[in-house]
Amino acid sequence: MSVRLIHNSIVTATFLGAVAVSLSLASMHTQVRAETWPSWRGENGDNHASSETDAPIRWNIDTGENVLWQTKIPGRGHSSPIVVAESIFLTTADANEKTQSLVKINRKSGRLMNSWVLHRGTLPAQIHSNNSYASPTPAFDGEDLFVVFHTDDAIMLSKVTIEGRVVWQKRVSRFEPSRFQFGYGASPLIHDDLVIVAAEYDGPDSGLYALDRNSGVERWKVPRPSNLNFASPIAATIAGTRQVLLAGAEMITSYDPVTGRKLWSVDESTEAICGTAVWDGRRVMISGGNPASGTWCVSGDGTEKQLWNNGVKCYEQSLLTIDNFVFAVADSGVAYCWRTSDGKEMWKKRLFGGGISSSPLLVQDRFYFASEAGEMFIIKAIPDRFELLATHQVGDSMFASPVAVDNQLYLRFAKGSGGQRQEYLAAIGVLTANGSAD
Repeated sequence: MSVRLIHNSIVTATFLGAVAVSLSLASMHTQVRAETWPSWRGENGDNHASSETDAPIRWNIDTGENVLWQTKIPGRGHSSPIVVAESIFLTTADANEKTQSLVKINRKSGRLMNSWVLHRGTLPAQIHSNNSYASPTPAFDGEDLFVVFHTDDAIMLSKVTIEGRVVWQKRVSRFEPSRFQFGYGASPLIHDDLVIVAAEYDGPDSGLYALDRNSGVERWKVPRPSNLNFASPIAATIAGTRQVLLAGAEMITSYDPVTGRKLWSVDESTEAICGTAVWDGRRVMISGGNPASGTWCVSGDGTEKQLWNNGVKCYEQSLLTIDNFVFAVADSGVAYCWRTSDGKEMWKKRLFGGGISSSPLLVQDRFYFASEAGEMFIIKAIPDRFELLATHQVGDSMFASPVAVDNQLYLRFAKGSGGQRQEYLAAIGVLTANGSAD
């Protein structure tokens, strides 16, 4: 919940009234800082908003209905915003200036507070047209930010304070793909005193790396196949075991986050995976599409069983689980719900013509997701039937995933194309009669 300035007539209130208003403001101010969204897919890694958070179903970017603020973002990036106390952080890149930067925005007003250049003149020579030079989402460990960029033919990890001071920068790995110059997309993962970074490509340094949060010193490295992959590692507790999940190179694999030791691996999936693994109970699911298309489900309890699969392709975007069910929006624009125990299709519905990179978000009992063309859908998160609640046009394109914190929905999108393209970050929330955000 954020607060807008109350009308100047408050000055004329009685002393007791002023005290009451002051206490009310203090309460709302506290609520603004109540929740965070510290990293890719949120605190629990499942892309579920907090059970205390809601988000509007109806708004209008063009008319301003339920739009608390809308801020221009310099450059271009596909990273999702993270929310830390009063601030929002995201990454961006300027292809003309050849810079890769971290941006800080005031959460209450939307004011762009700072933009810190972390790398200059070292952009990759070529990336996929659907990628950006700033696709990984930053991670916050409670004190500092960890930011990953593909730059200078390497994967570089920076530790940055919330005031923008660079504590250290480390070269995680060389990153020089030879077959395909598609760029990079994996977000860093915080686990205890480690930062875990995937750097998978068709070269000798391909691996999963863990660096010490304080010093940046490498603590462990797990070699990965010489294979270009884009998936982010994610931490989950399945069957009582804390583990790091990573899919790609035609397998779904689990690692001990403390040592990097392989816990289990199942020969399912395809060569290149962009989405992040999801889980439900004792099962792990992933979808992808290069070169083989499909969605795969395996056991996550170490028994290494292949449970079910189908031919549905979700290439860039991740899946989303709720209890005993998994939700997907395919590249074709068709939404699906499957039962996780056996893959039974509960429902499917065509929603748009195709093209999606943004991953779905769960808020209360609703899924929020957007196509690459900026058409956003809100549907009921129920397995027994499809129920569309609302659709919205959000600019002309949307690649970043939405985030919901403290009853506000944060959307990164763009208007225009080519040289006229401009990115924005918008806060969506319900304004009450006194002008505050609910």
